[in-house]
Amino acid sequence: MTRHGRHSGRLLAAALAATPLAAEAADPAPITLAPMVVSGEAADEAPTAPVEGYVAKRTATGSKTATPIEEVPQSVSVIGRQEIDDRGATKVDEALRYTPGVFAQPFGADSDTNWLFIRGFQATATGTFRDGLQDYSYAFGGFFTDSFTLERIEVLKGASSVLYGGSNPGGLVNYVTKRPTGERLRYMEVGIDDAGTAFTGVDIGDTVDEHFSYRFVGRIQGGDGHSDESGGFRGVAAPSLTWTPNDSNAITFLANYTFIDETHNGGSFLPYVGTVVDAPFGRIDRDANFTEPDLDTYIRRQASIGYAFEHLAEDDLTFRQNFRYAHSELHEVSLYPFGYSGFSLTPTPSNTLSRVNFEHRSEVDAVLLDNQLEKSFATGPVRHTLLGGVDYKYFRLDQMQASGSATEIDAVNPVYGAPQGARTAYIDQELTMHQVGLYAQDQMRFGDGWLVTLNGRYDRARSLAEGTPSYDGNDGKLSGRAGLAYTFAGGVTPYASYSTFFNPVLGQSAAGGAFRPETGKQYEVGVKYAPDWIDGLFTVALFDLTRQNVVTGSGVTETQIGEVTSQGVEIEGKVNLTPNLRLTGGVTLLDLEITKDADATAVGNQPYIVPERMASLAADYRFDRETLGGALNGVAVGGGVRYVGSSWADNQNTLKVPSATVYDARIGYGEEDWGVDLTAHNLFDKTYVASCQTAYTCSYGEGRTVMLKFHMNW
Repeated sequence: MTRHGRHSGRLLAAALAATPLAAEAADPAPITLAPMVVSGEAADEAPTAPVEGYVAKRTATGSKTATPIEEVPQSVSVIGRQEIDDRGATKVDEALRYTPGVFAQPFGADSDTNWLFIRGFQATATGTFRDGLQDYSYAFGGFFTDSFTLERIEVLKGASSVLYGGSNPGGLVNYVTKRPTGERLRYMEVGIDDAGTAFTGVDIGDTVDEHFSYRFVGRIQGGDGHSDESGGFRGVAAPSLTWTPNDSNAITFLANYTFIDETHNGGSFLPYVGTVVDAPFGRIDRDANFTEPDLDTYIRRQASIGYAFEHLAEDDLTFRQNFRYAHSELHEVSLYPFGYSGFSLTPTPSNTLSRVNFEHRSEVDAVLLDNQLEKSFATGPVRHTLLGGVDYKYFRLDQMQASGSATEIDAVNPVYGAPQGARTAYIDQELTMHQVGLYAQDQMRFGDGWLVTLNGRYDRARSLAEGTPSYDGNDGKLSGRAGLAYTFAGGVTPYASYSTFFNPVLGQSAAGGAFRPETGKQYEVGVKYAPDWIDGLFTVALFDLTRQNVVTGSGVTETQIGEVTSQGVEIEGKVNLTPNLRLTGGVTLLDLEITKDADATAVGNQPYIVPERMASLAADYRFDRETLGGALNGVAVGGGVRYVGSSWADNQNTLKVPSATVYDARIGYGEEDWGVDLTAHNLFDKTYVASCQTAYTCSYGEGRTVMLKFHMNW
């Protein structure tokens, strides 16, 4: 559960110098663009625009071009702003709890990290993107995204490195940030939850003149957490500016600053005995916190700046360039449990917990640049949308990790304040990774419904670690995707695809030097249904995914002989049944298996943490005068149910974590310019364990959380 760069200045200068906007700022000679006819409701929705209700029409995440979701040859889920707000989500992982294929919050309500698994594989580190550029993280060096700054959360499921370079084989999450819309926006919200955390947010935008529009999104929150002794402050500011000097060019500048200062919450890193099953004293209190409040530290400072540039040339030729530079500094001190006295899995004989005295300082620089050239043309009866590009990723982590001796603490009645041992560094290194990728894609439409998608990509990645430990790795890989779909009259689109992937792995084996990239393949077939008689999207996907070169073992025994397969079915439906009634539901059925491992006793078993069965259903309804009217006019009610199946605490599959069913609810009242909402997560306050990562590290699921929010537009 793992949580300067002398090159960065040169890279930033080079990227900015490459921007062609300066050459195009003056009004050019008139350009006549070739007409491009796109029929259907999907043509009206930009892939970064707000979603109407729950049903998105188009996305760029699955193809890097604005494509109807039903034409992407992989499963795609889009969660828009309306759905985020209806769920009462204040973090990304909360917003994804109803998304098929995604196992969110596996380690409970972790306030500083959005933990996500997609199709059985962790996406937190290598499967997170923001505006199409990767938010890569390694060890404790990475970035946090506040959900209030987002317009959409898009999940592309399955192997996707053919578009984005190295990424999680199970899929990726692309955060689409709020940006200027060209319309006047005046929104504010204030609220508080039952633990005492209060918050306020603003979302303001407008046009300056015919060439400039702006938007500012900001949010601050602070107060006590639901765990004992936890709490803190979190703030984010995200300004953006769009400049459209003429009809051929547009550039949007995006910036973000995030600051977090908090004391860790409890409920995690707890032993299997005492959480999943009774210890002699019963169960450990879900709200108990076993850190040292006077020593506990979590301070994050991060900032980013970038742009999205687009130039429209003649003959349906479009050039796009996306760039971001990001910097993060994180200092963390935490004392967390690791078994009972003497690091035992059971109380022997006392009820005291052993603890790990841990500290790290992590400083990250990241530079990302993606150049794209898109061309639409026809060859006989075949219409092509051809995309070519080159992207570059730079990631630098300067990290120090240290540990020291710690006193034990009572599992039933924790007492704080005992002196702790000095911490000694065991990792002190600067790690850098460079990755360059060349890619091409052709979307071919013909025969009144056929669509063929072909992708190819070559990446070269180098990782270099200086300090303790040190290593140097260099490797290149090809990846590809082929997809076939046919859209029948009425909106039914069956599809099939085959894709390969790679994912660079940082670190080294004492026996074999720097790790090689993970590789693998995926087969996927499915049906997407976008009916013309109702505003909805229904999808069924079946897949077979193999992940190879998985690191197994620990310490000097680490090797890359591991292999894990993930097969399954995902079913999802989203529908705006009426302008007032919105529904979403999904089912996930997985078959996860360790097929190769350094530990022979794990082969043939299900990996720990991830459940193989999940399901959800949610609805939201608003009364008005045209429905029941009267006293209920303006009242909104909603809720949902989430089922998380059983999982394992160990790869030997001897310690089971039971399933859980959790209910959420919302009631609100709204007028045209203001409203108030009361939401409750885990309405009946069910106590359950979300997952275990070995018998030493179990995490309680989030308990009942009630939030009252007032919001207004002006």
